[in-house]
Amino acid sequence: MSFSGIFLTSGKRAICQRCLRPPSACICNCIVPVNNEVEVLILQHPLEAKNAKGSVRLLDLCLQHSRVLTGEVFTAETLLQALYAPADGLADVAADAAMDVSNDTRPVAQIRPVLLYPDTSLIEAADLALPVAEKYQASQQIQGLRLVIIDATWRKSRKMLYLNPLLQALPRLSLEQMPASHYRIRKAHKPDQLSSLEACAYALMRLENDEHKYQCLLQAFDAFVDQQLGSIPANLR
Repeated sequence: MSFSGIFLTSGKRAICQRCLRPPSACICNCIVPVNNEVEVLILQHPLEAKNAKGSVRLLDLCLQHSRVLTGEVFTAETLLQALYAPADGLADVAADAAMDVSNDTRPVAQIRPVLLYPDTSLIEAADLALPVAEKYQASQQIQGLRLVIIDATWRKSRKMLYLNPLLQALPRLSLEQMPASHYRIRKAHKPDQLSSLEACAYALMRLENDEHKYQCLLQAFDAFVDQQLGSIPANLR
């Protein structure tokens, strides 16, 4: 299936209207549609929004039920709405990602946000109001779950958590003993430090208890990384 973008000229540059990248860096051919049952809310730090190596744009384009909110500190009203409001705006999000949700028949359910974040009880977390957050308890009932992801560097993610106490109060899903990241275009302090896309994929596998379903998302990420590496001279990789 081809997902080639439509390019419009913005000033002196042509920009793909789907992935918002120039033609030479268009990632639309990496997109694979995934009908995620658990909704995904991505809180993206402003510095990541225009980072060409970032994985969130591809993630948002692949997932059928996702939303990206950019900022570092959010008002309580904005964050409460993003965390708990029913997904009435799914059609708008899908239009941005060129997805069709007109046949979405999922029943309306009480929203239950879960924060994907390392267990701060295992690390120094004196700066957090709630350093030991409630751990998410696995359940067969996934209806209404909303996975919340902070897209930022480790230091910036800690700052966002500190500046937004509502996030600290959320039940927390922590990934442990993960496979090594395939994020070869960005340096990580540890092999198991994952990109936002990889972390989201593994979290959805766990929440929906379906590893096979999200393998295509990881494959899309591999294609994205290969494309990025192909644009970098060999001596600079």
